[in-house]
Amino acid sequence: MPRTVWYPGHMAKGRRQLEALAANIDLLIEVRDARAPRLTSSPMLSLFAPKIETMVVLSKADLADEKVTKLWVEHLKREGLQAWPLDLRKGGMSRIIKVLTDKKPAFRDLRMAVVGTPNVGKSMLINQLVGRKAARVGGIPGITKGVSWFKGQGFLLVDSPGILDPHGDARAHRLISWIGSSRGQVIGNLEEHAKDCIRFMIDKDLWRGVEAAWGVKPEGTADEILESIGRRLGRLKAGGAVDMEAAGRVFIDSFATGKLGRMSLERPQDPPLWESL
Repeated sequence: MPRTVWYPGHMAKGRRQLEALAANIDLLIEVRDARAPRLTSSPMLSLFAPKIETMVVLSKADLADEKVTKLWVEHLKREGLQAWPLDLRKGGMSRIIKVLTDKKPAFRDLRMAVVGTPNVGKSMLINQLVGRKAARVGGIPGITKGVSWFKGQGFLLVDSPGILDPHGDARAHRLISWIGSSRGQVIGNLEEHAKDCIRFMIDKDLWRGVEAAWGVKPEGTADEILESIGRRLGRLKAGGAVDMEAAGRVFIDSFATGKLGRMSLERPQDPPLWESL
């Protein structure tokens, strides 16, 4: 029977290390996927907030609906969080670096942590903040050793793995897997994930990108639609039958990487996204 969540050992270890560091961190940068900012909020925030100032980077903003992203920036501002929507492939670090420079303590480097769920762009953000060839500086005297610190211009940054909530709703983990932040293959087969995603997209009126990309209309059952997609893309077995698992894989991969158009999966006023499954 497939697992309902994906939570490998390195996540548990990273959580323990960050928990030990919490009292020595000045600033937290949380990276969320702009397409689903509530869904991809880090479970690590409870270890830090409200004691530590937190800023939010809404990554992959180029894949989200720009109007909805603006609503999220305003919503987060009302919650006391400064948020930047970014396409991290294009940089945009100057504003963030200026804020970090202004927050540097007078007699030492600013100590900060970057947290986020898997595959939201955390590593890309870190690389751009400290440089791709930045050297690790090892354990900081008086602070927990065993985690990776990097030296930036006026700041020290601690790296950590992308971490999910092992006690989160299993439906949330399924949704997260659609945008590449969890291992869908671990918690269910790709055919079933694709069918769930197809039903979700039709229900949320997000299908136009699929029709534009592949010419497949949202007609029939999810099984019939996925079969049409598989046939349209040539994902066939010997004898001409559609390979539904292969069709599911290409559908989920295309959804996760934005090949089906810009879309936002949730708005600030919406109930939790997983309740719609």
